[in-house]
Amino acid sequence: MTYLPDLPPETGAEPAPSIEPPQTAGRGPGTRFRRATPFAAGVLVTLVVVLAAQALTPQKPPLTTADVNQAIASAIAAQTPGPPTSQLVYDAVRPSIVLIETDGVGADGKPASGEGTGVIVNAQGDVLTALHVVSDATAIHLTFADGSQSTGTITSRTDATDIAVVTPATLPAQIAPATLGNPGSMQIGTNAYVVGNPFGLVGSLSTGVVSGLGRSFRDPVTNEVRKGLIQFDAAVNPGNSGGPLLDSGGRVVGIVTALINPTKEDVFIGIGLAVPIDVAGGGAGLPPY
Repeated sequence: MTYLPDLPPETGAEPAPSIEPPQTAGRGPGTRFRRATPFAAGVLVTLVVVLAAQALTPQKPPLTTADVNQAIASAIAAQTPGPPTSQLVYDAVRPSIVLIETDGVGADGKPASGEGTGVIVNAQGDVLTALHVVSDATAIHLTFADGSQSTGTITSRTDATDIAVVTPATLPAQIAPATLGNPGSMQIGTNAYVVGNPFGLVGSLSTGVVSGLGRSFRDPVTNEVRKGLIQFDAAVNPGNSGGPLLDSGGRVVGIVTALINPTKEDVFIGIGLAVPIDVAGGGAGLPPY
């Protein structure tokens, strides 16, 4: 058996070189500090701007219970429907309505009184009404919407249309002429409104519709036949005569002159008649409207 002798380590071999991590240019601590400095400066500037903006902007106070209640009330009000058309019509014409009271002599020769309605139609305070309200009066008394009173005089009359103009001796502090409308815009079924003083109930409103156009009516007292009248079913009674028939905009489209009742009773059963305002105004000597 042959043994191989142990060989001593080679004495002439060079040691293996040590491996060190390569150095990368620009990665030293000095370089990292130089790059962090602009970023920190930007953060600092931004912080200063934010703090300055907060200091200059007034801060809103916290909401109170009153603020919340007000917001709720405003939201509810925005959802609440407006007033009905009839209320708006009444509010528009009420300052122009006049109560007319008359003194006279009855058929029996005794003192008699009467009531009716008129409407102010111009800036001079002239009152348009039905002629039969004032035709036989020995004295005419006017009461305006503000409560002021005056005597009145018939300054124009047209028997054919039963229309008169009464001029007050003393004007109210504020003259509120009614807005006059276009009767040609009224059609059968159109809403109609009447404001007057039935049975002395001052400033009463009634509502209805136009029931017919171009109606004719024979006055039972004068036997005069009147044509081209507007028929309506808004309630009218003694005291409404001479008052305005109104459209949905509160504009005067006619003057109430008659009601029809086959029983000969002077009360309303559903048929009222009005002279169109263009005829009433022109026939009474007023400019056409």
